[in-house]
Amino acid sequence: MPKKKGIDTTQFGLFATPLEAMIPADAEVRVVAAFVDQLDLPKLGFKAVQADGASAYGPELLLKLYLYGYLNRIRSSRRLQRACEVNIEVMWLTANLKPKYHTIADFRKDHPKALKEVFKQYVLLLKNWDLIAGQRLAVDGTKIHAQNARRLHLGKGPQM
Repeated sequence: MPKKKGIDTTQFGLFATPLEAMIPADAEVRVVAAFVDQLDLPKLGFKAVQADGASAYGPELLLKLYLYGYLNRIRSSRRLQRACEVNIEVMWLTANLKPKYHTIADFRKDHPKALKEVFKQYVLLLKNWDLIAGQRLAVDGTKIHAQNARRLHLGKGPQM
């Protein structure tokens, strides 16, 4: 099955400046792209999308988008879709491809074990670069159950 191909980020397109020139050399989006490019995705458990009809998005593109969203606190598939349309870094990362929210959600749903393996690889990479020590510092398992009725909270309850 052929994969969708995006634009060449070094070419002029929508903007007066190529996307490649708009992304700083030390941007975290470049780290995400380099990290995913060095992974062996089939070995980690990512399957190529088997679909009839139009070309499919490659798992490397969707993984880059997912990791970028994870690092930037964009968890919603719909917000990731919106970021593909308005965020210049995401446009560079996806080569101006714009997957729909359902495609992003299905990727996340279909590869839970593989995504867990990617995060393990990321932690190992950080340990190899001596950016983290790999020791657990603290774990907070506090569970708090709230006890407050809506009428009491809004001040409509009995006055004391």
